[in-house]
Amino acid sequence: MMLDLTRFRRDLHTHPEIGFDLVRTPRLIGEQLEQAGLEVTRGIGKSGLVATLRRGPEGTAFGFRADMDALPIDEANTFAHRSDTPGKFHGCGHDGHSTMLLGAALKLADDPTLKRTIHFIFQPDEENGNGAAAMIADGLFDRFPMSAIFGLHNMPGMPLGHFATQSGAFCAFEDNFEIQIAGQGGHASMPDKGIDPIVTGSAIVLQLQSIVSRSLPASKHAVVSVTEFLTDGARNILPSNVVLRGDCRGFSSEVSATIETRMRAIVEGVCAAQGAAATLKYSTSFRPLKNNPEATATIVSAAREVGSVDAEFGQVGFSEDFAEFLTHRPGAFILMGNGLDGPAAMPLHNASYDFNDDALDHGVAFWVNLAHQST
Repeated sequence: MMLDLTRFRRDLHTHPEIGFDLVRTPRLIGEQLEQAGLEVTRGIGKSGLVATLRRGPEGTAFGFRADMDALPIDEANTFAHRSDTPGKFHGCGHDGHSTMLLGAALKLADDPTLKRTIHFIFQPDEENGNGAAAMIADGLFDRFPMSAIFGLHNMPGMPLGHFATQSGAFCAFEDNFEIQIAGQGGHASMPDKGIDPIVTGSAIVLQLQSIVSRSLPASKHAVVSVTEFLTDGARNILPSNVVLRGDCRGFSSEVSATIETRMRAIVEGVCAAQGAAATLKYSTSFRPLKNNPEATATIVSAAREVGSVDAEFGQVGFSEDFAEFLTHRPGAFILMGNGLDGPAAMPLHNASYDFNDDALDHGVAFWVNLAHQST
C-alpha cells in the first residue's frame, strides 16, 4: 500500500462535497481501488461506490461501509488543509472514514491470506439520512450479496486506540416535526381583537415538554426539542401564523409512536382551547440503530486486536444512517477514539473539529482484522 493516507485524507478535507452531490470524492477513491485491482461499481445510490475484493464464497462475504459526505457549514479552522469551499466542511470526519476504508481495501488487496470476499461500500448523503436507502433501492444487497455489514465512526473526546459499542439498541432514532399554527393577526395594541398564535405556540412548546416526563416511563430514554419558533409578525403587528419545528430522539419504535400520538393530542387540545387552528407534520429521518449480538461479538473481537474496547458502552443520542442497512442485513456499528486534545476533541459538527490523522492506522488495522474474523 503506497498511498499516503494522511495526504489523501487532507485532500478530501480541503475539497468537501455534500449530500448526493459527490463527484470528486468517489472519483479519487474509485481510481485508487481500480489501480489495486478491485472491481469498482459506481453510481450505486446516485453517487455511491462499491468496490469488491473477491477472495471467498458469497455466503461468507462482508460489507464494510464508510460515508463520504461533508456538512453544509463553514469551517473555523485555519490550518493548511482547511476547506476551500465556503459553506462546506468535513465536520463529522467522513473524510477520515473514507480514507481508512480505502487504506484497508488497498492493504487487503495485497494480502494473500485473506479468504473472504469484501464489498467496500462508500455511501453518499449520510448526514441527511437518505444515502443508505438510495443504495439499497439501487440493489445493493441483491447485486453485492453479503452475510453481514459493518460500520465505524470516529468519536472526539475518546482516546486514540479505544473502541466502544454495545449489542442491541445503540444509536437513537431521529424524528422531525413541523407545527403550523394559524391565528388572527392584528395591531399589537389590540390583542383582544385577534387570536395570537405566539401565545398558542408558546403553550404548545411548554406542553411538549410533558411528553417525556409524563407519557413515557423513566426507563425509556427520549428527547423532544423545539428548535425553531417562526412568526410573520413585526414590531407592532401581531402575527397570523407561527411555525414550530423540532427534533425527537429515542431508541424504539414504541417511543416514537408515543411521542407522535401525544404531540398530536397536545396541538389539537391547545389550539381548541385558544381558538387557533394547526397542522402537524411528523416524520422519521433516522431509524434506531440496533446491533446484532453475533455481529457485535465479531466487531469487538476485531477491535481488541487493535486497542482497548468497551463492549457495553451504553446508548448514544446521535443518529446514524447505517441503521437503515441493519434493517436488511445483520451487522454492527462501532465508535473509534479520535483523541483528547485540539480539533480532534471538538464535538462532531463543530466548526473547529478535525479528524485526527493519527487515528488512520487504527481504523485501517480494525478493518483488516475484521476481514479476517472467522465468523
